[in-house]
Amino acid sequence: MGSSRRVSRLSLPFLGLLLGCAPAMSTIGTEPVVTERLYLGRNIGDTLGVSDSAWTVFVTDVVSTRLPRGFTFWKAEGQGREPSFVLEVVHPARSADTDAGILAIITEYKRRFSQEAVLRVVTAGRATY
Repeated sequence: MGSSRRVSRLSLPFLGLLLGCAPAMSTIGTEPVVTERLYLGRNIGDTLGVSDSAWTVFVTDVVSTRLPRGFTFWKAEGQGREPSFVLEVVHPARSADTDAGILAIITEYKRRFSQEAVLRVVTAGRATY
């Protein structure tokens, strides 16, 4: 019986600490969003075919016009994968304009750079602005 009281006394401060952190972990004030990542391969056949300058033109001519609210991109390399560009977009959960823009980007990238596919990963989440 004594040991259970000791556990209870030790648990109360710990529980208070956890409850004190609860507001920081809540979703109060957040909105539903979707994060989309496009993995755009750079190889054409076995050769690096999408140069940095070709990518810059593509971003200026295609991506920027279709995603006017913003986006992020970076170069990516990994084991067993071809060099790629990753394009990330975070947008409201229901955004037909953004969805249409992303589909147009994928279509044009495949056409312009002779790509068979573009990997599109969609993740639901919550964010504050």
